[in-house]
Formats: sequence, structure tokens, C-alpha cells
Amino acid sequence: MTLPQASYDPTYRIYLTLVQFPVLQLRIRRRMRKELFARGILSSEEFDNEVRRQSVDSQLREGMQDPYGEEPREDWQERQRTVRAHLTDLHFANNLPFARFEDIVNDVLQSQGIEGDDILSSFNPEFAPQEALFEQARAIAALSPEERAGFAAREREIKVVLIRSTISDQLAYINIAKEWFSLDDLIAIRRHKIGKGRIGGKAAGMLLALRILQGVADKDLVNNVTIPESHFLGADVMYSFMAQSNLMHWGDQKYKDEERIRADYEQIQKEYAQGEFPEEILEDLRLLVEKFKGQPLIVRSSSLLEDNFGTSFAGKYDSFFCPNQGTTDENLKELTRAIAQVYASGLNPDALLYRRSRGLQDYDERLAVLIQAVQGERYEDYYFPHLAGVAFSRNLFRWSPKINREDGFLRLVWGLGTRAVEHLDNDYPRLVALSHPELRASADIRSIRSYSQHWVDVIDLKENEFRSLPVSDVLSSSYPYVRSLASVYKDGDLSEMRSLVSAKKGELVLTFDKLIRDTNTAAMMRDALHHLETHYQTPVDMEFTIALRKVDGKIVPKLYILQCRPQSQLQDQKVSMPREVEAQRVVFRTSRVAPHGIVKDIKRVLFVSPEAYFGLPTPEERSKLSRTIGELNKLLADESFICVGPGRWGTVNPDLGIKVSYADIYNARALVELSDANVGPAPEPSYGTHFFQDLLEANIYPLAIHLDDEDAVFNREFFYKGINHIDELIPDTDIQDDLLRVLNVEDFMPAAQLELVMDSEEGHALAYLTDRSSEDQGNPKAKEN
Repeated sequence: MTLPQASYDPTYRIYLTLVQFPVLQLRIRRRMRKELFARGILSSEEFDNEVRRQSVDSQLREGMQDPYGEEPREDWQERQRTVRAHLTDLHFANNLPFARFEDIVNDVLQSQGIEGDDILSSFNPEFAPQEALFEQARAIAALSPEERAGFAAREREIKVVLIRSTISDQLAYINIAKEWFSLDDLIAIRRHKIGKGRIGGKAAGMLLALRILQGVADKDLVNNVTIPESHFLGADVMYSFMAQSNLMHWGDQKYKDEERIRADYEQIQKEYAQGEFPEEILEDLRLLVEKFKGQPLIVRSSSLLEDNFGTSFAGKYDSFFCPNQGTTDENLKELTRAIAQVYASGLNPDALLYRRSRGLQDYDERLAVLIQAVQGERYEDYYFPHLAGVAFSRNLFRWSPKINREDGFLRLVWGLGTRAVEHLDNDYPRLVALSHPELRASADIRSIRSYSQHWVDVIDLKENEFRSLPVSDVLSSSYPYVRSLASVYKDGDLSEMRSLVSAKKGELVLTFDKLIRDTNTAAMMRDALHHLETHYQTPVDMEFTIALRKVDGKIVPKLYILQCRPQSQLQDQKVSMPREVEAQRVVFRTSRVAPHGIVKDIKRVLFVSPEAYFGLPTPEERSKLSRTIGELNKLLADESFICVGPGRWGTVNPDLGIKVSYADIYNARALVELSDANVGPAPEPSYGTHFFQDLLEANIYPLAIHLDDEDAVFNREFFYKGINHIDELIPDTDIQDDLLRVLNVEDFMPAAQLELVMDSEEGHALAYLTDRSSEDQGNPKAKEN
């Protein structure tokens, strides 16, 4: 087989071939020179004189004042060898056909006993530059099916090396991806890539998920699943940016102590924001901006470890929307600033401490960047998708025994998907159990209205910015799909829209009821998740948007995959709930339970008093509390402890609960959220948010106790009367004594420990005191089923 003509310089093509033969290339080049001399293209003497002249010129360029005496003999010989090789390739490429070069290579290979009549037969992908790999990939892809069959093993090898060098080096990913990606797929990815590094985990998962569904789903799903137009900034570009901007001094940030990591981050963000890209990268980004002129973009992190098996890095790195409504120069400046901010987020405390806690600190975690067109359409002055959310193939949160875990779960929102993956304000996505999509956690009309989406994230095209707006300011009867998404709240009742003039501003409630009932959205998502879980060989979660279209009078959804990764899960444990526990030993009991498992030997409890917390006068006081919890998390690293407090743990709004990040609580074993009529409404389940993903990966159990529930138990004497040991751990703390309490279990009951048992099948959780002395023989005070 003769390789097709390369699109790049023939000299470079010869070099790419010869680099495959580090030993034989000396013999091959000798044959090439012999051919040049025999054909009279130049003489041996002329060639040697040119080698010497160019070698001396190179010395002068490198600042040597005495070319004949300053350089050591071995360096001079190496210099001549390098120049001789370059001139051989150059003269051969400029004067003789590439086919003659192939003949020479094959002659040398056959003299070594290597069978075959083409260079491809002895090509070594493991040592080849990417350009050579793609050249060989194109050569194989151009063959007829009959010819291609003879290179099946070589095709598979090239495919694996290309996946490892351009997409992901994670073996768990490669083992799946090699069965799905074709050479044509990999060539197409390269056409959308800037830089030579890998495209990172987020991009890798998105592309693989699409390829799997295109290969196994039925025709209807295949025709209605895709990804947004995407371009990839290779991971190597991050170091190019850092070197160009004099930022390499931050390279050791991950090895600093936690206080320094936190203190430095503000300065890191400032310096990265002022950074500059190499000229060639900047030019490629300019072309990208011109291509997408007027189309809103999102700049997303896609680090090398992101979305990997067991380490999702969910929400650890930043993403930024670029409305892209200015001039080319303005849009380019906005895009490069967003990329620099993504790079800076790789050094944020939450990410670095997450890596440290997961044993990934020493990995060279470079960030690739995924640049995508924002999927959506214009409505008035705003741009946003019809639907967005996050989907899970396994449902760990069941509010009814009818729900089948294996059918999956959605968090669904109108507008941009940020509200589906974060705790934002007093806002709630629609939770959809895909086995029973119309089944709600509560049928109470006031609860449905209260626990609905009240804000929508959009791109304001007129103001050229990302905005969060009240739903009532954007949604109206004129919105094309309002009947599918909203119900009308009037006189204490919710009803379907009967006409486009049947609702006034403020009466529309985002229920998604008609969408779920009358379209195949839930079935489409369930089928997609089943296929992905089957071929990933593990449960998955997927971020997505959905575009709605009217086809033959029906609403038809089209799925856009944004990312796909293995689903984070708690360790699988056999649970046996105690049947009888003495009342004085019960610390708390709740039927609002999501997880399944046991936490034994709990020595301490961190308790935040709801009354004291919501009585704090300023946001600064609440931030101080969060920092103190983070400090205790470090101090108690070697002890088993749980945290109990009001509202949502991990919320971004301190008015709704305790604003902590993963870095503040990663040593805890459980986070317990309290609510009642005085504390506030029962926290909307955080299942599916980035913070929830962190808890699952760290094996931290999330629980909710609504104190007004009839079957809830909360031992106030344990929490409010116990000795506060915070001063022993942080002697100089100025946190008020009734706000944050560090409780020792043995103070309440000598020689006791706290055990937390959670049974998601029964929908029940119990924390109770056991005797440490009876640990090996079973607890005589608590009989088990």
C-alpha cells in the first residue's frame, strides 16, 4: 500500500516517518544520500561542505565567538550529525518523489528480515508524534474494506494510542472508548482541537456517551441525541499560557499548607486574569470567535482527572458564559479572560484539598478547556435552552416505595442548567423519578408551588451578560412552550393552561406536568441512561439540555449531552436496623432518608444551634462560623464525627443554611440538616448537586430531619445540655458558646459511642448510643431484626 499524499511539508513527512526507526534511520539516510549523489543532484563533497557551513552558522547563532575552538569535540560532532540529517531530508524531499523514499525504507526493513512492502507494516504508534499517527489513521481509513481488514490489529493499536494521547490516559476510560470510537471519530475530534494536549475528562465523557448512544439506541433516540458544537483547548495550552504570563511560580501551590492555599487564591486569580496567550493560540481563538459571532458560548473546564471513575471533581473547577454579543476584539477578550479564569480555578482551595483528600495530589492535573455553543434559542432579549438538568441512572433518593432505583432520576429546570446542579437561593428544580415520572414527593398544592423553580438563568443578549431573573419576569403566555412547562395557580389550586390568555403575570408555576405526561421526555432519558450504564458497566450521571420542537402537532424533545461520567455512590453496606432501642439511647430518628449505610464508633458531634445561627446579625458572622467548622474538620481528621445543623449544608445562600464547601467538611461522616416551622422549610433534597456528589465520593452520608414530623425524634438534652469542648480544640475562638458546640458522646453516656444506621428501603434512619464494651458481642440494649 502506498500512503496518500500528506497535507503538510514533504520534508516533515519524511521526518515523521524516520522518527519511527531510531536505530535504522542512520542506515536509511545513508541510502537517501547515496541516491542523491548517484542521480547527480549534488556531490558528496558539496554536501559535506554545506553540512560544515550550516553547522558553523548555527554556532554563531547560539552566541559562540570562536566556532572552531570554543565547542567541545563531542558537541561539534553531534551538531554536525543533526545538520546532516536535516539536509538529507530536505534535499531528498525537494528533488525526489516520496514513493522513492518508501522504496528505500522498505529495502532497509527487508534487509532486517521484516516482511511487508510498505512503511505501515513496521510503523510503531507508541513512539510516533501525533501528526504521524493521524497520517497513518487517514491512510487506513482511506483503504477499501478488503484492504483494511488486513490492518485490523494495527488500526486498533493506533486507535488506542490516539485515545490515550489526545483524549484521556485513564485506563478505565480507554477500555470502554476503544470499543466505540472509530479512526474517523478521532480525526474529527482533532479538527476541533487547538493545541496538542489531551482534551480532558469532561469532553471525553461527552463524546463517548454520544458515540455509545449512536451505536446502540433505537432510531428515534439516535435521531434525537447530539452534542452542542464543541471545540477543545488541549491541556498543554495551560502551561503555554502560564509560561507566557510568568505564572509558573504557582506550580507548587498544591504542596502548600491549607492556610497558604486559601490565602494565595485571590492573588492567583488576579495574576491569571492579567495573563496573555501565545500569539499562535490567540490567532486560533480569534478564528473561533469569528466563527461563532453572535452565538453565546460557554467555557468549561475539562481537566485530565475530571469525570473519572471514582473522582468526578463535580463543581471543583469553574465554567463561564460568554454572551459573545460585542465586536470581534471584545468577544476575543471576553473569551480569553474566561479561559484564564478556568485555569486559575484549578488552584482554588476546594479543588486542591479535594485532590489531596483523594490521594491525587501528585498527578499532573492540567486543565483542558471545552468551548461550546450554548444550546438554546432567543426569546425576547434572552437566550436559554428550553430545558436543562442532570440525570442519574440510579435513583438514590426514593420518596415512595413504588420508585424503581434502576430507572434513574432527573433534576430538571427551565433555562440554563446552573440551577440543576447547585443549591441556589430559595429555588428548586423539578425532581423526576423516571420509573414513575408523574409521582411527586408531595401532592399538597402549596408545597408544589413552594418547591418549584422561582428563578431562571439566562443570557441577556441586549446587556451582553449572564443574569438570574425571577421566572415571573421572563415566562409569559407568549412563550412558545408555556403550556408544556407551566401550570396556572389561582384561588389555591393548580390547573393546566386552557388558553394562552388564561394566566396573568405571577400566576404561572413551573411544574413541567404536561411535558412529563404528554411527551416521551422521561422515556427518552430513561432509555439513554440504561444504555449508558450498560456500556459504561457502572451507573452514570449526565448533564444535558433539551430542545423542544413541534412535529406533526406533537412536542418532540431533542437531547443534547453536555457531559457524562460514572455516578458517585456510597459504599455498599448491609444494613440491619435495630428493632428495639431504649428511649434514652436515641439521639435522633428520621424517616426523611436518602442514603443507605452504617456509621459506627462516632466519638464527637459538631452541632450548630438553629436558633443561634439564624440569630447571627451579619453575613460576616456566618462566614466566620463556616471557617471555624473548616478548622475543626482538620483538627478532628483522625476521629469519627458527624455534623448537625439548620437548613442546607453546602448552600451558597447563608440565609438557607450553613455555607460550607467540601474543603470544610471532608473528614465528617455525616451531615444532618434540621428544619421545622421555626427553623425553616424542610430542605429540598440536595441529591444531584455537585455538593452531594462530593459527599458520596467521600462516603459522607447526607440526612434530613424535619422536627415537625410525627415520627421524628431529636434528643434536645444531648445537643443543648452537653459540655462544649470547642475551647479545648480552638482555645482562642470567638465563636459564641451557644452557636457551635463540639460534643463528646461519652459525656452524655460514659463508655458509649454513637452509631448511625440508615435503611433507604425502609425509609428510616436512627442514631443511637451503644456500649463500647459490648462492641464485639453485640449490643444487649438493642435487638436487631
